[in-house]
Amino acid sequence: MENKNYFHRVSELTQTRFWINNVTEKEAYRAIEEGAVGCTQNPAYVWKMMQKDDLQPKINALIERYKGLDTTEIVVNIQKDLVGEIAKIFKPLYDDTFKKNGYVSIQGDPFHEDCDTIVRYGRLNREVGENIMCKVPVTEEGLKAIEILASEGVPINATEVMSVRQALDVCEVYTRATKGLEKKAPIYFSHISGILEEYLKKTAEKEGVDIHDDFLWQAGIAAAKKTYWMCKKANSEVGFIGGGARGLHHFTEMVGADASITINWVGTADKLIEENPPVVERFRMETPEAVIDELCDKLPDFRKAYFVNEIKPEEYEEFGPVVLFRSSFEEAWRNAERYVNDYLNR
Repeated sequence: MENKNYFHRVSELTQTRFWINNVTEKEAYRAIEEGAVGCTQNPAYVWKMMQKDDLQPKINALIERYKGLDTTEIVVNIQKDLVGEIAKIFKPLYDDTFKKNGYVSIQGDPFHEDCDTIVRYGRLNREVGENIMCKVPVTEEGLKAIEILASEGVPINATEVMSVRQALDVCEVYTRATKGLEKKAPIYFSHISGILEEYLKKTAEKEGVDIHDDFLWQAGIAAAKKTYWMCKKANSEVGFIGGGARGLHHFTEMVGADASITINWVGTADKLIEENPPVVERFRMETPEAVIDELCDKLPDFRKAYFVNEIKPEEYEEFGPVVLFRSSFEEAWRNAERYVNDYLNR
């Protein structure tokens, strides 16, 4: 039998698909060769590219192009153009699969996430390619923006999902927004399993919670499994993306799901290619009740992630794991703006 690589075997043997996160152009080509069928970029992307010496002339040329705008708008447009280049790399896949695969998602300024700004940046970003997918945080304002963009036929990646209820709200909004539409654009929600797990671990350490590390290791995946199955019942048209990987298990434990799992090239995708583990469907394995009981008993924020009525939409934006995730974007965005200002003030 032909000796295929790990991600190609995952695609051949299961419903699970491999997406790549925050890539350079070189990494994008390599990821597609290895079986990636989509790409997610986030607001840390511009700063990541600014730190690469070989890309600085290109970045500086873009600053010159947009220097009449304010700093935030310059970064927004640099991101648009850089991600647009990645979208071109994935476009043949988009065309060959009749718009099923080959999407590249892009998110706007993490400091301005009101509905009007999200919609404005979403429409701007869509100008660079039809396979651009607008990435929108699932907050009260974000849900309003999702409804507008979905009604306009814009592909959406509803991100920063850390709780079952956030995902169910996405299903409800999408159902309402696309009612009567002949052609519905695809929508996914991104359950950020790895960041949820990371946040719960940090909380347990900070508060001195006595809980098994083995149980914490399962927390993000356990929440993802419940979210997945409840949303399948709510609206099977809404796709699932697993994100925020902080370990190889955030991919391998998801194998078997009808889902796309997005991971970084360095440290996750490259390691899985190197290790080439057997393809084993683990997603349908139930999390032991003892694990769920202890997580719920000792970590209130796990209850918010796991039980529908433990959190309300007005709490989404300030939910601990969401704040942790967004803070990394905010820091990177500040650094990108600082780079722009330093260049303009030379």
